[in-house]
Amino acid sequence: MTVKQGRILVIRGGAIGDFILTLPAIASLRQRFPAAHLELLGYPHIAQLALAGGLVDRVQAIEARGLAGFFARNGDLAEDLCDYFSEFDLIISYLYDPDGIFQTNIARCSTAQFIAGPHRPDERAGIHATHVFLKPLERLAIFDADPVPRLSVQKSPAAVHPLALHPGSGSERKNWPEANWAALLAWLTDATSLGLLLVGGEAEGERLQHLAASVRPSRREVCQSRPLTELAGRLQDCVAFVGHDSGITHLAAALGVPTLVLWADTAEAVWRPQGPRVVLVRDAAGLRALSVARVREELTRLLRSVATAATEAGKQAGNNGGPGRVVS
Repeated sequence: MTVKQGRILVIRGGAIGDFILTLPAIASLRQRFPAAHLELLGYPHIAQLALAGGLVDRVQAIEARGLAGFFARNGDLAEDLCDYFSEFDLIISYLYDPDGIFQTNIARCSTAQFIAGPHRPDERAGIHATHVFLKPLERLAIFDADPVPRLSVQKSPAAVHPLALHPGSGSERKNWPEANWAALLAWLTDATSLGLLLVGGEAEGERLQHLAASVRPSRREVCQSRPLTELAGRLQDCVAFVGHDSGITHLAAALGVPTLVLWADTAEAVWRPQGPRVVLVRDAAGLRALSVARVREELTRLLRSVATAATEAGKQAGNNGGPGRVVS
């Protein structure tokens, strides 16, 4: 069977970071089968990133009520979903399906070639998640695909290029202390001329507002709980990004933004954000032991490298102003 001009469905749930780390697999399918219709079944607020980046042709919501029947052995299958799955020539699923029940039920209503991918990598193997998610595509003769997540969306109309900071994550243990963030913001306000873009979602809550209140309104903008496609457009315009081990950090790295990651104790070999402009900083004693001075030093070095690269690139569109002045 060929899918060169057929219809391909990728099914991907999970959080933002999991989705970003699956982008190389989606991109490799787009490259291998450029004439095929490539569709994504996922959480729309996340999956829209792939649509905005031109990696897929359509996004469908995974929250359909009838989908539950596909996870029950010999379950009652919703007729509309049976019709939907039957439209595809190739289905690649990254859903959690340890007993193959979902795959078996798909076969009851679709003749599509089915490839089961892992929901999450096995951290004990020490293989990076992007390679794990690409591995099943070897069945389609896709070898040596680019394992780095890459995303390009329409930029925002912002005239300035601020420094983006994301002081939260989905887990408190991955967060640098709020007092340290406040100290870093105070230094950035005093020692640089950078505008500051503070980003976050519901998880950041009062933390983001507390930190924003410590910075003069003329120097900062708060971007909280915005649609991911809108946030991606803003981040893509930023001179650099500072954040934790989080989905938003993976997003910034995929957009090609120079990224400083304040790392906790997650398995680096498996989950490290990918890209040539990603700098990871950690302390052997844990994230709380990571000093403000060390982060200042690494951020200064990153911003200087950005300024140097901009100078060497010459007066290209969008690079005239550089990242701003940094004084250590």
